[in-house]
Amino acid sequence: MKTFFDEMSSIEQTFWIIALISSAIFIIIFILTFIGGDVDSDMEADGTDFEADDGGVGFQFFTFKNVVAFFTIFGWTGITCLNSDLSVPTTIVISTIAGLLMMVIISFLFYWVYKLAESGTLKINNAVGKIGEVYLPIGANRSKMGKVQIKVQGNLRELEALTDNSEDLKTGTVVKVIEIISAELLLVEKLTK
Repeated sequence: MKTFFDEMSSIEQTFWIIALISSAIFIIIFILTFIGGDVDSDMEADGTDFEADDGGVGFQFFTFKNVVAFFTIFGWTGITCLNSDLSVPTTIVISTIAGLLMMVIISFLFYWVYKLAESGTLKINNAVGKIGEVYLPIGANRSKMGKVQIKVQGNLRELEALTDNSEDLKTGTVVKVIEIISAELLLVEKLTK
């Protein structure tokens, strides 16, 4: 009794092996991505640096996920081309182009997702010079921390604040951010008319 692979040529067997192995790895990566696992790591091959695409920096082409996607599409496209009676050189060219195209698509998707996540991150230095309003009273001469409502990066934020003013800043007082004291603590002054 012949097995599935015995009836194929060696090139067909190669495409099937590539497609099945890379598809299995792709499914594992897909599942781990949704349950919060991290499957990316740095790896080097022939001096080329393959960086992790965990929301890293900018556009990344040679990542573990992209390489797996390349081989997955390469394998299945090769099988399809061979089943359509295309020649082996044509099959290899079409499969390579399809794999590279998939790498580009995935790279752009991760880049786009990274940019979306980055745009929502508060960069506290953008608050300097902004005008806001006291939400919770702030004690004079840094005696009591309060809160201000201020528009930063297009969003209304509620941030903790101190003041060097000699009088308490009551709720509703208009203030200007003059300095960043720490990661999420502002130094404000009463805005005089």
